[in-house]
Amino acid sequence: MITRKPVRNGGTVKITFALPDEGLPMSVVGDFNAWDPHAHPLRRRSNGTRSAVVELEQGRIYAFRYLAEGGTFLDDPAADGFEPNGYGGTHGVVRC
Repeated sequence: MITRKPVRNGGTVKITFALPDEGLPMSVVGDFNAWDPHAHPLRRRSNGTRSAVVELEQGRIYAFRYLAEGGTFLDDPAADGFEPNGYGGTHGVVRC
């Protein structure tokens, strides 16, 4: 699940990336954080999800995926679209 909230006077958008909590540590990685798995870990929430909020520049498109502990990548079915990732798979995109 992806939700957006414009930031006033900043030219940025707060994007919340969220998934059901399946008990495994996860992070959101993308070209907004140099695909760094430590930059945006998904935090466990009381509503049974894990989520992270990332502030991104408005008017841009960003590639992203979720990375589970152990190196498994997951796509978000709520992504704004999908594109080839150059490794035989896809990654999601989010438009801000």
